[in-house]
Amino acid sequence: MAYDSSDDDVPLSRANGHISAARITKEEDRAMDKSISKARPGPKNISIRNGPVTDAMDVDSTNGAPKRKSRSSIGQAVNYKDESESDEGAPLAKRQKSKHKKEESDSDDEPIAKRNGKLPPSIKDIPMGELSDDDDEPLGTKLAQKKASIEKAAAKEAKSIRAAEAKAKKATPKKAVKEESDDEPLSKPKKRQSNGAASAKKTNGLKKEPESDSDAPIATKAAKKAAAAAPKAKAAPKKAAKFEKESSKDGGEEEEEEEFRWWDAPKKEDDSIKWTTLEHNGVIFPPPYEPLPKDVKLYYDGKPVALHVEAEEVATFFGSMLHSTQNVENEVFQKNFFNDFKDTLKKTGGAKDLQGNKVDIKDFGKLDFTKIFEHYKGISDAKKARPAAEKKAEKAERDKVEAPFLYCKWDGRKEKVGNPRVEPPGLFRGRGEHPKTGTVKKRVMPEQITINIGKEATVPTPPPGHKWKAVQHDNKATWLAMWQENVNGNYKYIMLAANSAVKGQADYKKFEKARELKKHIDRIRKDYTKDLRSDVMADRQRATAMFLIDRFALRAGNEKDTENEAETVGCCSLKYEHITLQEPDKVIFDFLGKDSIRFYQEVTVERQVFKNLKMFKKPPKEAGDDIFDRLTTTQLNKHLSSYMPGLTAKVFRTYNASFTMSDLLQKLKIDQNISLAEKIKLYNDCNREVAILCNHKRTIGAAHGAQMEKLSDRIKGLKYQRWRTKHMMLDLDPKLKKKKGAQFFELDEDLDQEWIEQHQNFLVEELKTKIQKKFEKDNEKLEAEKEAKLPQKELQERLKAASELAAKFKKENKTKKVEAEGKGPTLEKLEAAIEKINGRINVLELQCADREDNKDVALGTSKINYIDPRLTVVFAAKANVPIEKFFSKTLRDKFKWAIESVGDDETWEF
Repeated sequence: MAYDSSDDDVPLSRANGHISAARITKEEDRAMDKSISKARPGPKNISIRNGPVTDAMDVDSTNGAPKRKSRSSIGQAVNYKDESESDEGAPLAKRQKSKHKKEESDSDDEPIAKRNGKLPPSIKDIPMGELSDDDDEPLGTKLAQKKASIEKAAAKEAKSIRAAEAKAKKATPKKAVKEESDDEPLSKPKKRQSNGAASAKKTNGLKKEPESDSDAPIATKAAKKAAAAAPKAKAAPKKAAKFEKESSKDGGEEEEEEEFRWWDAPKKEDDSIKWTTLEHNGVIFPPPYEPLPKDVKLYYDGKPVALHVEAEEVATFFGSMLHSTQNVENEVFQKNFFNDFKDTLKKTGGAKDLQGNKVDIKDFGKLDFTKIFEHYKGISDAKKARPAAEKKAEKAERDKVEAPFLYCKWDGRKEKVGNPRVEPPGLFRGRGEHPKTGTVKKRVMPEQITINIGKEATVPTPPPGHKWKAVQHDNKATWLAMWQENVNGNYKYIMLAANSAVKGQADYKKFEKARELKKHIDRIRKDYTKDLRSDVMADRQRATAMFLIDRFALRAGNEKDTENEAETVGCCSLKYEHITLQEPDKVIFDFLGKDSIRFYQEVTVERQVFKNLKMFKKPPKEAGDDIFDRLTTTQLNKHLSSYMPGLTAKVFRTYNASFTMSDLLQKLKIDQNISLAEKIKLYNDCNREVAILCNHKRTIGAAHGAQMEKLSDRIKGLKYQRWRTKHMMLDLDPKLKKKKGAQFFELDEDLDQEWIEQHQNFLVEELKTKIQKKFEKDNEKLEAEKEAKLPQKELQERLKAASELAAKFKKENKTKKVEAEGKGPTLEKLEAAIEKINGRINVLELQCADREDNKDVALGTSKINYIDPRLTVVFAAKANVPIEKFFSKTLRDKFKWAIESVGDDETWEF
């Protein structure tokens, strides 16, 4: 960023707008105080999410409110998909500001095509569980008190940490102070000694071993260390991880790979060197284009036209996605596609009619892609209708072809590649109101791809007739291949998978950086609170931005190339129109944040913050001018790094989420006698509070209502099953009605005869489907064993069971009696069955409540990106809940370092 020295470090890129004065005079300060209403302020520093937009708010109505898919938090593990196109490890000159890493993305990463235009509901409508016992207290006040309490606890902890460190440093004799070795494993960090006693604390989740020789001379300690290490070095066999190829048919199983526990490995002296040796097999290219059949054509003005194969492929990009109305009916999408399509036509000789005459395609409205769409839909339907055996065989063949690309050999060990596939050509969709939506994404050729590989490794062979753009050996980069896409000029990367050592270490460092912030948070907050009243405009703007970032989880923000990118902003790049002020202390944010997700928040703030924002907006500023015109993200991060190395605004999001979660989990009183589902809900309640306090939200998904109805039907189905089981008991012993009372055998009030008959029909159809699938599976097995298939007569015989069930239900509806079912039914067995059904009902009702509570809160964002995974591991150990209930298989692989470094240690703290 260049600066104009004549104007007190105002960025040149902002010099054309209205700039705030460099200093604030006392007269201006007093005048601003007088202009602010003395109305009673509301609860401080709390977000009132997504309240009503009124005319008085002067909110830009052009900002849409995208829709999010609803997610369940119980019974379904979060599906984490690693994004291989991260620019981590890329040359600085080649990294794009607009590049978003999947692992650091917010939950609002859903494509705009899947969102509607509704605003999320007010936070007042969100059930807060055990947030407070005082139901008469306003929710805003409750959350404000919650935040204040957490911040107070954070300040207290920061002081105690610094005091403990100072005491330990003062009490430790100089001769006992040992230099920290860079070879010390992460899981066994050095600890400070106080008066010769070993500290009982743990770091990184593992216990420290006591050092009995802390007062011994260095030479003696070195001798002991060498003597202890010598036999180990002699006895330990040399182990090298091998990059195994597919084992041959007669070669037996592949040699088992030794697990690389990087958290136990010695720390590298030079952390910038990512690898010493690197081998891989390159990238997987998408299949070549298959031309359309001769009878499938693009129509223009009602007549079929012939196209060059390159133009035809572009036409199929649009024609194959007619079902995606959010895109194909978007005028910008249509315009960009049509411009690129015409360019391709011009380059390839244009379109011709069936007689060979040229057709001038100049009106998009006359184009008809229906035949193309029907062709691809037919292919898709045919693929879905194939037998399972055929699908399985095709997948096996595809897996065999792709297998060599899925792993690389990194420093002699086998590591999984995140996604080795090159993006296929198509139409760019983008997020939000992206100006380039609909632009053609061209096919990536080998000549555009740079390979990064070890010097001694064999360079992957490019496709026949092609060559790589370049081959380099950059061991400071973590990507394997890279190319530049044509739409936005962004660089795409093939990276290692989320569960790789490189990615795991990056996560570990991120959370450790957040843990380190604990020591400094109170001083940082104290300093920026003081600077809120600074007479230097740059300092006051910086303090106000830090306040907003810390308290309301705003992203720092970077300047964008709005001509080629969607105009998304963060705190430092907020403009005049993005903030509306309402006396006495309400601030309304309305802007497009990361991934073009609308950020709409009504918050109440400290009077000084409100006053500052009013000052930053005062005339002659107008729409388009920056609020923080004397501040950039670079300047802000440089200031933060003066408190601790590597501290950036981004770290605050991780710190606030993790510290809040830690505080909430520590206050939980876990009763081991409650059910597993109830324990999971306790965790999710804490996770939800973190998500709300950190503004990790989503709009209610369109499918939420249908999902809740489906869940409700499942609960009703179990209640009906329970009712039938109770009446089976009456069939065995009619006297039970008198013993247990008539009420015990009554139908649940939320079940009626109409619903029962619908459910019975569903059960009959479900049984038919199961029988048919079992029949097909049996035939596939027989076919594989080269035996004769079962005749259709066998299927009809099996389907009689469904007919018998339908007849049984009909009889029950008429007689209101249920005959006991099963082998040797007894009262004891039926009572046990009822207890089991009750347990299932309880679990589903908890799931139902949890889904409803979380319908507009993104739990996954916090859990995956911002909450230290070790907190979840510790809670799982304390509550005796399997970690699988919180982390999916993908997340367990990603956070293996956290799971294994903490283990069953319940004393680890963030």
